Amino acid sequence: MRPSYHPEGIFNENKMSTGPNERTDSITQLWHMNGKCPEDTIPIRRTKREDVLRASSVKRYGKKKHRTIPKPKSADPDLTNESGHQHAIAYVQGDKYYGAKATINVWEPKIQQPNEFSLSQIWLLGGSFGEDLNSIEAGWQVSPDLYGDNNTRLFTYWTSDAYQATGCYNLLCSGFIQVSSQIAMGASISPVSSYRNSQYDISILVWKDPKEGNWWMQFGNGYVLGYWPSFLFSYLTESASMIEWGGEVVNSQPDGQHTSTQMGSGRFPEEGFGKSGYFKNIQVVDSSNNLKAPKELGTYTEQSNCYDIQTGSNGDWGHYFYYGGPGRNPNCP
Repeated sequence: MRPSYHPEGIFNENKMSTGPNERTDSITQLWHMNGKCPEDTIPIRRTKREDVLRASSVKRYGKKKHRTIPKPKSADPDLTNESGHQHAIAYVQGDKYYGAKATINVWEPKIQQPNEFSLSQIWLLGGSFGEDLNSIEAGWQVSPDLYGDNNTRLFTYWTSDAYQATGCYNLLCSGFIQVSSQIAMGASISPVSSYRNSQYDISILVWKDPKEGNWWMQFGNGYVLGYWPSFLFSYLTESASMIEWGGEVVNSQPDGQHTSTQMGSGRFPEEGFGKSGYFKNIQVVDSSNNLKAPKELGTYTEQSNCYDIQTGSNGDWGHYFYYGGPGRNPNCP
């Protein structure tokens, strides 16, 4: 099933790019060193016994914990940090959104405890922040619990009931339907950026096909990875009411102190390019299927002394922000 439309501004003629010659980006996944998958098949990362054993239960394997959504306008600050999740995000709300795009700087942040993670992603949200929240998420993450190592990996997530019973990462439950034979969900991304050295980034676009109503995901310039059927959702069947871009970490407060798990590059936004992580070319898809700059980008972080965010815009990068931080430090005990 190919999407009938691409948002304007990416492809001139709303067509899928085919053939390797049209690809410009050279982000590879480590498994490509061992070959590729034949046409009409898809790569699926093998789930091993030890992967499932690391989970708190077989039922919870591949699922996020409840209440992991940053809620910028929360009147009750405790609510957001109840699960020990911390964020540094930019967001838009108050309109109907039919997709979102960003180019995300790729790092390999250090994780203090195996049960913590660090991710950088786009959220497309529908509904209230109650029990019926719909969310589609895509980006990169380091999650020792989920994958058994500290590699940076491409991932997707979805839920239609605020992370309670529905949804999962990648292909660990039915829901997301993959069509690409080239890119594997949950596979390691290579190379990653290093401090004051080469910088690497990935482009992610999620958009709603106006004909079929499904939400599609594109990686890089030409890899259409697959789609979330609209029947998975309630609110997102129509459109998203909020888009968020940014980082999330788990702070399990080991030894009663703030975790030293890093977000982004592990450096604060002030340090800028080559040192701090960034999202650039941040865009939303409007009801006419056009990519547009976001109006009134808000920002939110629970403890800016631990992880922070700074937005900006210019001709080259469009709307962008630097984000992240080291977690525990003298100002973030």
